[in-house]
Amino acid sequence: ALGYVLPAANDQETPMVSVFARKAPYHFGWDWGPRFVTCGIWRSVRLESWDTAKIVAVGVDQRELTDARAVLRVRTEVAADGDGAARVRVRMGVAEAEVRGGLRDGTSVFEADLVIDEPRRWWPNGLGEAHLYEVRVGLVVSTPGDAAGDGDAACDALRFRVGLREIAVVHEPDVDGKSFTVVVNGAPVFMKGANYIPQDSFVSRVTDERYAWLLHSAAAANMNMLRVWGGGIYEDDRFYDLCDELGILVWQDFMFACSMYPGDAAFVENVRLEAIENVRRLRHHACLALWAGNNEIEVAWARWGWSQKFHLSAETQETMLRDYRRLFHDVLPRVVAEHDPGRFYTRSSPSANDDAVVPDTIGHGDMHYWGVWHSELPYEKYSDNISRFMSEYGFQSFPDERTVAQYAPPGERRIDSPILLAHQRHPRGNELIRIYMERDFRTPKDFASFLYVSQVLQAIVIRFAAEAHRRRMPYNAGSLYWQLDDCWPVASWAGIDYFGRWKALHYFARRFFAQILVSPLEENGALAVHVVSDLRRGVAMQLVVRLVDFDGRELRRETRDVTVAGNTSALHFSAPVADWLRGADARRVVLVAEASEEAAVVARGLHYFAKTKELDLPDPALACVKIDPSPPSGAVRVAVSARRLAQSVRLEAFGEGADAGHFSDNYFDLLAGETVTVDWSGPGDVAFRALSIRDTY
Repeated sequence: ALGYVLPAANDQETPMVSVFARKAPYHFGWDWGPRFVTCGIWRSVRLESWDTAKIVAVGVDQRELTDARAVLRVRTEVAADGDGAARVRVRMGVAEAEVRGGLRDGTSVFEADLVIDEPRRWWPNGLGEAHLYEVRVGLVVSTPGDAAGDGDAACDALRFRVGLREIAVVHEPDVDGKSFTVVVNGAPVFMKGANYIPQDSFVSRVTDERYAWLLHSAAAANMNMLRVWGGGIYEDDRFYDLCDELGILVWQDFMFACSMYPGDAAFVENVRLEAIENVRRLRHHACLALWAGNNEIEVAWARWGWSQKFHLSAETQETMLRDYRRLFHDVLPRVVAEHDPGRFYTRSSPSANDDAVVPDTIGHGDMHYWGVWHSELPYEKYSDNISRFMSEYGFQSFPDERTVAQYAPPGERRIDSPILLAHQRHPRGNELIRIYMERDFRTPKDFASFLYVSQVLQAIVIRFAAEAHRRRMPYNAGSLYWQLDDCWPVASWAGIDYFGRWKALHYFARRFFAQILVSPLEENGALAVHVVSDLRRGVAMQLVVRLVDFDGRELRRETRDVTVAGNTSALHFSAPVADWLRGADARRVVLVAEASEEAAVVARGLHYFAKTKELDLPDPALACVKIDPSPPSGAVRVAVSARRLAQSVRLEAFGEGADAGHFSDNYFDLLAGETVTVDWSGPGDVAFRALSIRDTY
């Protein structure tokens, strides 16, 4: 009835109807998920009754925050069914206040001021405590004949938690274009993390335990931000509560993605009410960093050729653009300004929030870079395509054998089987994995090896990108790869699969997102070693750079005392490659760069001088010893040693409860003669009965 087609890039049916339903866009199909268009009530239903008055909403406005004190205004909205008197009591820590006033039929507002001495601030993961204060609000209405409101008729109460912190997004023109930097408590903070999608195609199946496992896993990988992507859902309160506790900031998209939407009055009003409901629900969370109007619609309109693909007339294009701007330039930012004042709003991701700048222009705001993967460009191109905040980039891999076994019987466990193809939603996914794999690796010998190598490849690619992003701070201020998790068992860009198993990427992320990063690479014929620090303090360190062959012989060494300033990236070592190799076989040596503080190694980076398929890798003669758990931790400990160099050593546990745990490190390289000890942890630190070990040899 509309008269023209509204583009919906990932809707996998004709006609594309997803844009007309305010429902999770990914349910209509995506390139990592199936089309399961569900309907019905999917969250808890409850019947509420009340007499006289009830608390409708509470907002906390942080007026002042210093080391000496915090000044807060708590605004309580009360609905009543008649006139009367009431008092509202607010407690937060040891601070409390009470305000009295009249009620009227409808909504009344009570504002109370609180002062907290020597407040404890909320900090993102890795920079300090994510301290939370509990806020308690109580409503008491007057009893008959008690116009002063001193009666004891308690009507309603509400409790929730807030964190005291200052947060801003600096998005301003500068000599490089337009910045995009998250500032917390007055300090710019490099955002490290991933894009988050709903954890299930049927979201009502996601349990408290799954929420906890996934978000604790993100924190364990040193992430301090997740982007709640606009093709999913406004997440459950459990998600934001955990992010508050763990110090994980949230980039919150409104739920619009890769599509144009209707502009009729009824649809727009429905969106406005949807936005109000969710902004008011989420605004008190310490984790909430910013609001984004949508995912990729602005860049799609500018760059994806929709007008030609969908045969849109000039008049239709004008109508669509007008409707787009009404939603994302007017309605949504006004909702944020009214109900969550002071919170940053960006109209799309990516966007420069400037009509004169085409989105995804390097140097102007955030960027989604997909030249690596979709365009088959070498992953080294990540170094040349860095903007001010990298909010999307990614690379696929397969899940491991145990996950594949849960949807494919033995006879179907090959990459091109019908079942495996059904669990690969990207039309060129398998082809692209093979193309990139052939550039770096020899052909895997069997199916299990192919799965393993695909994960190592994905981890190497994303590590290269993330380290390139971190080396460019403060010009670049964030690196969020696509994606953290899966909604079903599938070959995808995720670092954690549907069943919660950590893939190689997530273990790599724990290292490349560490507080101190040592990042060696070759630049224009020179070795360069950068040290990146997210700490808020400077550190005196010793940087040791060595050239070591695969049998353990040290060929060169240089030691430097360096001062690593807080919140910086700096080049601390440079030398010609030819001088360092000096005739050594580039296929049999590795550069080892280590940063130590007070004689303890805090970060290590390795650089190989050739692709893995070109290296003359020896048999590492790996050995593994399981150490019995000992009090007080009770964790199972494993010691792994290598006689010669071993690349991407993977440990895999088997036994009851093994799927619910992970190692403290995995997919790591071992130098000749090294022994690494890792701990196994899971719910109750469950033990495992068997262990396998694999590497790239």
